[in-house]
Amino acid sequence: MHTDPTIIEQRLARMLSQRLRPAVHARCVPLTVEVWHVPGEPVPVAAALAADHGPAQVGDRWGPAWSTSWFKVSGRIPQEWAGLPVEAVLDLGFGTTDPGFSAEGLVYRPDGTAVKALNPRNTHVPVTASAAGGERVTYHIEAAANPVVMHSGPEQLTFYPTALGDRAAWLADGGEGDRDPLYRLRRMDLAVFDAGVFELVQDLDVLGQLMHELPAQSTRRWQLLRTVERALDAVDLQDIGGTAAAAREVLAPALASPAAPGAHRISAIGHSHIDSAWLWPLRETVRKVARTVSNVTQLMDDHPGFRFVMSQAQQLAWLKEHRPEVYARARQKAGTGQFLPAGSLWVEPDTNITGGESLVRQFVHGKRFYLEEFGVETEEMWLPDTFGYNAALPQLMKLAGVRWFLTQKISWNTTNKFPHHTFWWEGIDGTRIFSHFPPVDTYNSDLSGAEVAHSERNFQDKAGSDRSLVPFGYGDGGGGPTREMMARADRLADLEGSPQVAVEAPADFFAKAFAEYAHAPVWVGELYLEFHRGTLTSQLATKQGNRRSEHLLREAELWSATAAVRTGAAYPYQALDRLWKTVLLHQFHDILPGTSIAWVHREAEQTYREVAAELESLVGAAQRALAGPPGQQGEVVFNAAPHARGGVPALGAAPRTRAPGRTPPVADGDGFVLDNGLVRVVVDGRGLVTSAYDITADREALAPGSVGNLLQLHQDFPNQWDAWDIDAFYRNTVRDLDQADEVGVVDGGVRVVRTVGASRIEQTLTLEQGARRLDVDTLVDWHEREKLLKAAFPLDVRAAHSTAEIPFGQVERPTHTNTSWDAAKFEVCAHRFLHVGEPGWGAALVNDSTYGHDVTRDVRPDGGTTTTVRLSLLRSARFPDPQADQGTHRLRYALVVGVEPADAVCEGHHMNLPERTVPGSAVVEPLVALDKDGVVVSAVKLADDGSGDVVVRLYEAHGRRVRATLTPGFALGGAVATDLLERPLPGDGSHEVAGSGVRLVLRPFQILTLRLAVRRG
Repeated sequence: MHTDPTIIEQRLARMLSQRLRPAVHARCVPLTVEVWHVPGEPVPVAAALAADHGPAQVGDRWGPAWSTSWFKVSGRIPQEWAGLPVEAVLDLGFGTTDPGFSAEGLVYRPDGTAVKALNPRNTHVPVTASAAGGERVTYHIEAAANPVVMHSGPEQLTFYPTALGDRAAWLADGGEGDRDPLYRLRRMDLAVFDAGVFELVQDLDVLGQLMHELPAQSTRRWQLLRTVERALDAVDLQDIGGTAAAAREVLAPALASPAAPGAHRISAIGHSHIDSAWLWPLRETVRKVARTVSNVTQLMDDHPGFRFVMSQAQQLAWLKEHRPEVYARARQKAGTGQFLPAGSLWVEPDTNITGGESLVRQFVHGKRFYLEEFGVETEEMWLPDTFGYNAALPQLMKLAGVRWFLTQKISWNTTNKFPHHTFWWEGIDGTRIFSHFPPVDTYNSDLSGAEVAHSERNFQDKAGSDRSLVPFGYGDGGGGPTREMMARADRLADLEGSPQVAVEAPADFFAKAFAEYAHAPVWVGELYLEFHRGTLTSQLATKQGNRRSEHLLREAELWSATAAVRTGAAYPYQALDRLWKTVLLHQFHDILPGTSIAWVHREAEQTYREVAAELESLVGAAQRALAGPPGQQGEVVFNAAPHARGGVPALGAAPRTRAPGRTPPVADGDGFVLDNGLVRVVVDGRGLVTSAYDITADREALAPGSVGNLLQLHQDFPNQWDAWDIDAFYRNTVRDLDQADEVGVVDGGVRVVRTVGASRIEQTLTLEQGARRLDVDTLVDWHEREKLLKAAFPLDVRAAHSTAEIPFGQVERPTHTNTSWDAAKFEVCAHRFLHVGEPGWGAALVNDSTYGHDVTRDVRPDGGTTTTVRLSLLRSARFPDPQADQGTHRLRYALVVGVEPADAVCEGHHMNLPERTVPGSAVVEPLVALDKDGVVVSAVKLADDGSGDVVVRLYEAHGRRVRATLTPGFALGGAVATDLLERPLPGDGSHEVAGSGVRLVLRPFQILTLRLAVRRG
């Protein structure tokens, strides 16, 4: 007998799609449909149920972009269906087959309780398991007409500029009444659910997919081919329901054949990664969460073994606030062990750009929510979809009580394949966390045969472990697992030719993986994603809002705590808690990186303005309470930075003793000279820095023949993922902006004006007295498209590596491209500074809002080495926001010459935490003082429990072992080292109380949180 496998596979595919799947709901009757189109934004459920509905029918168009329509469907179950399972099949006419990326619906009972959601892969609603016949059925559907912004079909992505994500454009486009609807109702039926046909479909689906993945000449593959063919022969296409059982009998032996001993084991964990904002606004995510949780809790009723992970506390907080009855269902299922709060974070944040103290609060607010609401101490950091991971995270995880780390995104690397799937991740301080990258290479698995087989083939740690994890369920836009996925999991539990699949909790997987692979290999340092490098620069206004908010929160806590201890002022616990959560939300990994639609970013910019205004009010109130009565024209200078300056101690305040002064520019030919005795800077008639001379070291900072602060413009049109990516070929073309419209003196500095295209760039270069820092204050009216603006500083230094600030420390990266790993880091992240140097001399760039940098080096004909450091200032991607970065921006950066990385730490803080002056005459002693500059205070606040204890978080910033003394500015009643949640940390030997101070012994980059009791009376 000659068998053509392709013919059988094609036959199976057509039978499933055109005959068997439709036969699951073959017996049906239409429902009566009514509709109410909501004018404006979504309304509460009760208001929608009470609204007047008009007639509608299948085939009607509905849903202008971002609108909501409420459909009421009703009907009666036919008498002849008595005893049969009945479902409603409700197809809204979705714009794509990908759940969460087009229209979505949530189905309600007449009493307003949610049943489950509707999406392209999940259109059924269970009505009754056994109909009595004649029952009346009524449901309401909240249908969201979310437009298809990016997805245009299965596995097909487009990145064309679109106004669909711009709410302002949407509202302005013809008004509310005449906007075109996007969708068309496709099906609104009551139907008999044929369980036999459904199970046959799942049998054939699993065996067909397994068959396709097995080696072409394997015995098992050919056995399955014959079995599937005989099963298809057993199906009568005119009586599918009546012959399904016979076909299943043919398949039963193949499904009962167990997996081979030693088969790879997969822990399948229900999951739905829901982006808190992305191609939809925050308000829509609130509804997405309700839809997904309704789906999964309904699925749990039918599948007691189903386990589902929910990994962002913010989303559960939304659910509690907006849909308490859905939240109650989640808590009920958490009690049965099916619904699993996980992840330990408030949202799944960007971890490149987010500041260190913000990452602490992500853990604090996330873990605290789970503890208070669910009684769960989460032990995993579940972060599948973030664009790289800074090297301080292992220590932060450990200090938050986290034992396990999971991500998937590194599989997106475009140059190097990460060498491990299960490993220890070691951070900059030496802390190690047991980590896993699911080899399935997706966090949205549907447990298909292809994905399960890929997990085994791709797993790189087979020599030491035989298990991996698969997060399954539709995600990004929500949806979650389906009953079809659960059917696959059941059949793949122990099936010949396949890995063994067990649905279980993350804790179960990690405990088993650790037990068998405790000596897994170690990866040291950052987890750099070789992709999405443009996220360090896109949407500057969003990034500036976050950076400014982080520093304002530091100031508000510091001065409010100081005022509470010094004057008895009330500490604004509730306001700070609320403001922190707002800022943490906007650190989500599609908001802060600048990769969301225009609606999201314009809303974020407004939110940041409101946050800044409220924090400025808190700071001002505290400082006025501390400054005391003003003297004769007196003012008090407040210094929130962790290092003293201008005679004002770190974290304290004092009356001004001298006015700050700038070095006045002196004309020099057609240019100007700035000389303060430490540094001499020459700016030529083009507005370019031709010399930055370190007078103390008798050394020129700039390479011979080069110019500093050279603005450069690149074409920036990546192959895909516009706002996300900077592709290496952008460097092939560059335009130097070396001509100026104006160069002159203003405000004690040199003012340079340039135009490029439709944009105007105004820069003021200043040099303070006593400073080694050339400040560049930049005002840009930006109207370029698909361009990247950088500022270049070619330095005369042979630097083997660059040193970049990251949260709670710094990382060194090679400046060469010896390996593909080095070459892939052509755009890197730095927070407040990036330093390059030789032993004994170096230079740094510091900034107030820039994260993207590149460092290159070249050997000159004279034998010297030029190391060029560039900051990425602005981009202008057109997808998903065609207006990204357009408009006016102000940013600051500076060249600091003759400094070590330790000095750059100080300069970076000083730029981002400028002095504040308040009328008054008081000296404000710091609440805490340290005797070593290398120990940096990141937070001073009152304890969250309202006890009045002072909490101080500090870290060793220079990468050295250090002994230091912390001196409280109050009577010390005791000091306790705590975890990030301010709970005592047992076994910590990093401190001891000695007299009125606390002695510290810190390892390189160690983070320490101290809880200091204030002795009263």
